[in-house]
Parts: sequence; structure tokens; C-alpha cells
Amino acid sequence: MEESRQEKLTLVTTKPCFGLPTGCPNCLPVYFYLKFARLPFNLYFHSTFPDSDQIPYVESGSYVAYNNENGGVINCLRKDGIVDLDSDFDTIPEWISMKAMIGSWLVDALVYELWIASEKTSVQKIYFSDLPWPIGTILYFKKNHAVKSHLGITNENAERIETEIYRRANIAYGALSTQLGEDSFLFGERPSSLDALFLGHALISLQALPEASVLKSKLLNFSNLVKYTEKLSTEFIDTAPQSAVPAWSRVSASEGNSSSSTSKQGGFSNWSSKPKSKPKKERSEEEKKFKRRAKYFLAAQLVSVLVFLSLFGGSDKGEAEYEDDDGIEYLE
Repeated sequence: MEESRQEKLTLVTTKPCFGLPTGCPNCLPVYFYLKFARLPFNLYFHSTFPDSDQIPYVESGSYVAYNNENGGVINCLRKDGIVDLDSDFDTIPEWISMKAMIGSWLVDALVYELWIASEKTSVQKIYFSDLPWPIGTILYFKKNHAVKSHLGITNENAERIETEIYRRANIAYGALSTQLGEDSFLFGERPSSLDALFLGHALISLQALPEASVLKSKLLNFSNLVKYTEKLSTEFIDTAPQSAVPAWSRVSASEGNSSSSTSKQGGFSNWSSKPKSKPKKERSEEEKKFKRRAKYFLAAQLVSVLVFLSLFGGSDKGEAEYEDDDGIEYLE
């Protein structure tokens, strides 16, 4: 671990879009978590496998923290001693409840909007615009089916579940608005992973969802949450956001911007152990490895599609009903 601390971090995400450093709801909170910690990091855009559950991930030397391991990237960074912004909050019941509410009710609401209610318009730009049309279309329907299964949506209960999803989202926004008040952060005088999670959610909702979005309209009803989102995004997103780049491009998140993580001094620097950066190493071998994997991308996806189609043809009668429960499900 000491070796990884001395390497500059690299955050691997989907490509930027909608004026955001990444359009992925899973990636954006990790971006803000690192920004809040003032850790210098490189931003690496990977668009070859947009449906991979490993993305986002953070690497530093031989260290890698994947999204699908040990509770996600942020939790890995905390447990592994890379950076912990939650040490002052993670025993506070209200903070735990708020984080669970964002991680369940608001995550479900945004997933529903992106994959079902928005009819592909947003997710096409976020995930599939660099893929051949047939592959992107089939991957979309595959994910759409998976989301319906996760939410327990069938033809018979779709309207009821939609109503419940938006009801819970509105309750969550109200609770967060009350908690925030006129403060700068959701808890205390500095941000935590709670702020990173909500900021990622709010920016996707406000900038990626269509104007007719129900979720977007509900968030806009809470002016203090909107002002909070605008203020933090202005402060922590680089002033010259990168445009879409090829899958193998690497872009430094701290180059060429006065608002970058390396150019700002003081402030949040005492919240975490800041790794000592080394001169950037060439990653040619890694790039070659990714490019070799990319050669097999279409074949791998076609096999996945065939398996999906064989399963999709089955009955949906076994899908679980969505529980109409006002209790908060705590994330593990």
C-alpha cells in the first residue's frame, strides 16, 4: 500500500458528456470524492466496455479499486487508507440514514428515469454513442430489462411502481433540503461521501435528463439543493471540461486549469493523507493490453447478446413485486 500511495491516482470512467467530466451516475460521485479530498489524479476515459460493472475504478501503481468489489470504489479507498472523508460522520445516525436514502431511493429513481422513462435519449449519449448501432441498441434493451427486473416492474404494476419511485424521491429531496438548509455542505463544515453521492445524482438529474423529466422537475422544486449543486459544481469541476475523447486517451484532471486539484492550496488538504506524486509513468504496456482486449470486444458482446436473447424470451411471471415499504434499506 505504501507503494500505491506514492503513485498518482488514475480514475477510469466513461467519457464526458452533458457538460460533465463523466456522464455515468456511478462515476461522477467518485470524481467528486477525489476532488473534495484535493487529491491530484488523472482522468482516463474508457468507452470500449460501457456496460462493465468494474467501471469506475481507481488505480495507483499495483493498487486497483473496482466499482464491483468491496462496496464500491469510495468504500475501497476508505478501507485501504487512501482517503477517508467520512471518519467524522460515519457513526452519526442521521448521516447514515441520509446516505442510505440516496443510495436506495434516489439511485432507483435516477436509474428508472435513465433506462425506462427517458426512452434511451440520455443513456445513448452516456454509454452507447461510440458503439456500432446494433450492439448499442441490444445492450440498451438488455440493461432496460435488467432494470425492470431489479425494480420488480411488470405490465400489471408499472404505474404503481412509477408513482412509488417518484414519491420516495420527493421525500428524499425534502429531507436533504431540510438537512442542508443554508449551509455549504450536507453535514458539518466540510464535504463527505454523502455530498459526493448527492452531487453526482443531482448533476445527472439536472443536466442529463430531458426537460420533461418528472425527477428533474421534483428536484427543481428545492431551490437550496439546486443552489448547492450549482455552487459545488462550479468550484470542483474543472473550468475547461474535456470533450469526448478516444477510448485510449488519458487526460490529466489537474492540467491547465486554475481550479484543478493541484493548483489550489490549503482548504481541504488536511482531510486526508495526500499521496506524494511521482513523475507520470508511461503506461504503454497497459494501453497495449486494453487494445488487445478491444479486438475481441464485438465477439464478446455478440455472445452476451445471444445469451441475453435466449433468456429474454422467457416468461416475466417470476419477477419480484416491488415492495411498498416506507422503510429505508441500508446499504452494505
